[in-house]
Amino acid sequence: MKLFNKNMIILAFVALLAFVPLYIARGAEFAGADTQASEAISTLNASYTPWFESFWEPPSGEVESFLFALQAAVGSGFVFYYLGYTKGRNSINKRDQV
Repeated sequence: MKLFNKNMIILAFVALLAFVPLYIARGAEFAGADTQASEAISTLNASYTPWFESFWEPPSGEVESFLFALQAAVGSGFVFYYLGYTKGRNSINKRDQV
């Protein structure tokens, strides 16, 4: 019974951590780092012109978010595959040396 109570407390704490920030920032607008950087540069130097422009602009914010998430998933897949591969190779080498 004590384990159930501890788990419920932890679950309630996690729910608070997930939803309280959403409540606090309910009226905030979130802009990307590119937008914030370009606004900061334009306030510092109004005559600044970028060195280059993007060659392709995603058709919507959802597509841009999807591509970002896909990039993160592929990157983490490579990293964790490498970690698992090297751990497996090391454990086989240790087993063969015994």
